[in-house]
Amino acid sequence: MHNEEAALDIVQDAMLKLAEKYAAKPDEELPLLFQRILQNTIRDYYRRQKVRNMWTTLLSAFSPNQEDEDHDPLDTLQAADGSNNKHNPSDQLDRLQLIGIIEKAIETLPARQREAFLLRYWEELDVAQTAEVMGCSEGSVKTHCSRATHTLAAALKAKGIEP
Repeated sequence: MHNEEAALDIVQDAMLKLAEKYAAKPDEELPLLFQRILQNTIRDYYRRQKVRNMWTTLLSAFSPNQEDEDHDPLDTLQAADGSNNKHNPSDQLDRLQLIGIIEKAIETLPARQREAFLLRYWEELDVAQTAEVMGCSEGSVKTHCSRATHTLAAALKAKGIEP
């Protein structure tokens, strides 16, 4: 864990879960229970980070200004009150529709294909790292990614979107 504050939050959350759910357990069982709760809390943290990073990456891909490091990708979406109409509304609509189509296409993938695809192409992990995260072989990762990309390409092509 690279962020000390996040690490402390994770440990605190795990301790609270242990106290809330297992206070009646014998003392000798608590260390193993805490270890399992801590592992699950860490996994949950990384899953939330991956989802957040995936959407930030996805929205950043549609950002008109890639050099601005302080740019918030959510600014490219039209606000409800229309306060950020900096860009052509037609372009914004096109981007939003494309994002929606991509989201729906990704949602239709089987869980393992979706996981492999997002880890490899959105999180930019290499095959070995993806295999480690998924708990499978590198060959399985390659197979899942290949099937996912073919399925997504066909779904996008059916909607009239080609690279």
